[in-house]
Amino acid sequence: MTIANGKVVTIHYTLTDEDGATIDSSQGGEPLVYLHGASNIIPGLENALSGKNTGDALDVTIAPENAYGPHVPEMVQEVPRSAFEGVDSIEPGMSFQAAAEDGRSQRVVVTAVSDDTVTVDGNHPLAGKQLTFDVTVVDIRDASEEEVAHGHVH
Repeated sequence: MTIANGKVVTIHYTLTDEDGATIDSSQGGEPLVYLHGASNIIPGLENALSGKNTGDALDVTIAPENAYGPHVPEMVQEVPRSAFEGVDSIEPGMSFQAAAEDGRSQRVVVTAVSDDTVTVDGNHPLAGKQLTFDVTVVDIRDASEEEVAHGHVH
């Protein structure tokens, strides 16, 4: 069976950054299962997997534009420490949910803390990074009507 929209695809993968450091891997654990064509994985990887078959292996490098997007400097903001009312200790690396300008919830990560301000970054941690995936296609099956309707694997 060939990977195409509406197929449930099972892959093992290792994700590395531009320096070759491993960011994530399914090796030694459960493979990733996703619904192809439903934007469940980054566009560059989904495009590279289209047309592949069970047992195929590929090594694909994906530019930021087809991964988590460019790093947007405007998404790094210095906010008053008072915005964290009720939080006793704030340290770099902590993440919080914040209201975005459009009203949706957005994850931000603390990058710096001073007496009066907290610097937060709303970019995805992998934004602006070129990513390399070493992938093996483990299985492909037809998605159920319910999976297609819901846009994800059950």
